Amino acid sequence: MAQVGPKSIAILAGAALLIVGAVYLIVQGGGNPDDPGAPAAPPALQALAVGDMANFRAAAEPAPVPAVIFEGGEGEALTFDDFKGRLVLLNLWATWCGPCREEMPALDRLQAALGSAQFEVVALSVDSKGHPLARAFFAEHGLDNLAFYIDPTARANVTLKAFGLPTTLLIAPDGREIGRLVGPAEWDGDDAKRLIEAALNPSAP
Repeated sequence: MAQVGPKSIAILAGAALLIVGAVYLIVQGGGNPDDPGAPAAPPALQALAVGDMANFRAAAEPAPVPAVIFEGGEGEALTFDDFKGRLVLLNLWATWCGPCREEMPALDRLQAALGSAQFEVVALSVDSKGHPLARAFFAEHGLDNLAFYIDPTARANVTLKAFGLPTTLLIAPDGREIGRLVGPAEWDGDDAKRLIEAALNPSAP
């Protein structure tokens, strides 16, 4: 009998995560247009899910983000309550995730362009080996605009139902998830900026 090597197991596991993530999007996403009973996503944001943001799914009924404890750059314990009052783009990533590595510079540029007291890109590493790998990646790629956050337990993946990486959540100032995008994206592109700006100004026409 042929043996299945570690590489094959990793590929199969990754495929399984993508399948589960796809199911999650169908069930939890912006609704099924073929099902008249499915809840519709908020039109203001879902209408902007085009181009680079085509995979963004606005939450049909924004709900509070579950509690997650993670670490800041000085090792201090943080939760999402520490970010209330500002719009947060929460990106779950890891150094072993190829697509995550590719999109991190774009997230850094997005923070440089739009970061303020009202908005922050929170790139949360779930590297199980802790700070050294993630910090080395920051230094190697010159990620000077993003603050350093890490959850070495990776419990955030389960708590936030992130069935694949990268997964990015858009969290309103009141702590509710208003949408998410599974997979990589051009976060510093015009499509992403329009979506973020619309979330920052929900009452704008």
